[in-house]
Amino acid sequence: MRRGTPEVLVATLILLLLGSYVWYTHGVAARLRADAKRSTEMYAQVYRAFGSNPSGATDLALLELSQSIREQGVPLIQVNGEGAVAGHANLPFDKPTPVQDDDPRVRAYIPVLASQNAPVIDSAIGKIYFGDPPIVQSLSVIPVLQALFAAVLLLAGFYVIRTRSDAARERLWAGMARESAHQLGTPLSSLSGWIELLEERANDSTGQLALAHMRGDLERLDRVAHRFERIGREPKFDEIDIGGVVDRVATYFRARVPTLANTISIQSDIRPNLPVVRGDGVLLEWAVEVLTKNAIDALAGRGGNVRLSADETPDHAVVIRVADDGPGIPRELRDRVFEPGFSTKQSGWGIGLSLAKRIVEENHGGKLVLAPVATGATFEIILH
Repeated sequence: MRRGTPEVLVATLILLLLGSYVWYTHGVAARLRADAKRSTEMYAQVYRAFGSNPSGATDLALLELSQSIREQGVPLIQVNGEGAVAGHANLPFDKPTPVQDDDPRVRAYIPVLASQNAPVIDSAIGKIYFGDPPIVQSLSVIPVLQALFAAVLLLAGFYVIRTRSDAARERLWAGMARESAHQLGTPLSSLSGWIELLEERANDSTGQLALAHMRGDLERLDRVAHRFERIGREPKFDEIDIGGVVDRVATYFRARVPTLANTISIQSDIRPNLPVVRGDGVLLEWAVEVLTKNAIDALAGRGGNVRLSADETPDHAVVIRVADDGPGIPRELRDRVFEPGFSTKQSGWGIGLSLAKRIVEENHGGKLVLAPVATGATFEIILH
């Protein structure tokens, strides 16, 4: 995650919280103003009726007053002294077409209103059941919204703290890795000089062969040092010779596996004219080496075959496979093999496969999967 992203996320959540709160408060205030206006109009209607002399003015004022009360949005049902529904207003199913008083839904809604408020009883008109007005329903939502947003902000705060802690640890490990690579430079240069001196004095073929392998090990140590220098830096995006990567890894390990007791055979199969893949060749070779070393370790003490291959998929992606015919990975552990710290080996640190997955997926936008096979284990690196 880029630096500053968690803070931006939390700031965005706070702005959303404040914005929604202001918007909600503005809506509540508008409803209260509308209710106050309706109450004032009802007050005016009552006094207008008192001051009017024409016949029927009082009845007209009372009718307008009743209509104003309905417009306040309070759900209500009137039940007369005989128990029949005599009127209703603002029921949830009363729109878009008003329902009749004898509609079964009206009577069925009486217990709902009764659970909200006790009915108003009048000997002349019977009982009036009423519910909460819209403004009360809106205000009851505020505590829930506040609790919800508080929980979201709390989780965001924990996320920021954890992200920052992880980022600090990653920067520390990256710095240690680069410093280790720097410290390895001096002894590697010295060893290279000593090997050159021995090569000048070696007279037999056995000594030359040993020195050639020593030179190969030295070059590999040099590549490992360069890998550590790449940790924590932006990956390079050059054209990668996938066939060359697979061939180098296979050649290196082929000369260093048992050939007498518990023989391990390393084979490679590279399809010609593979599609061009762009990425960091040093890091990608590291991932292939991790998979190959895991395959060799799976055959320790028993021998077997390791097969490295590079092929093209029907959708023109490149797939690198590292397969072995060892004991395989138990079904119950297959979902955990890429977890950092998980290892089935007594001496394993459990970071190899997680590192390889990160190189393939985060640095190269590919996929590293454990393929379903009948025997052994097969890992696939898929690159587009």
